[in-house]
Amino acid sequence: MNLKNLAKKPELIKLTIDNEDIVKEFGEPLDFYCYDRHPMDVFLKVATKDRDDHVAMMELLKTLILDEAGQPIITDEEILPPAVMMSVFTKLVEFLGK
Repeated sequence: MNLKNLAKKPELIKLTIDNEDIVKEFGEPLDFYCYDRHPMDVFLKVATKDRDDHVAMMELLKTLILDEAGQPIITDEEILPPAVMMSVFTKLVEFLGK
């Protein structure tokens, strides 16, 4: 197969957080969006990011956690609860690792 056949424009994919703790706390699963493909530098940042560098991790997550229109959910003024952030991060690592 020609590699050119695998290249395509990134598409927004809906990801759902439906673990027991989140559903119990919020009464329903939580949806967010992420592109199905990322440049290699973004992928490598997720894979190699120092988990103790919280500021850099938050900046990276701002670019990955999107709404249905492809706009960032996390801004300088709006952030997610810590338990949700951990669940989102786990879901992103699982998704990007595939």
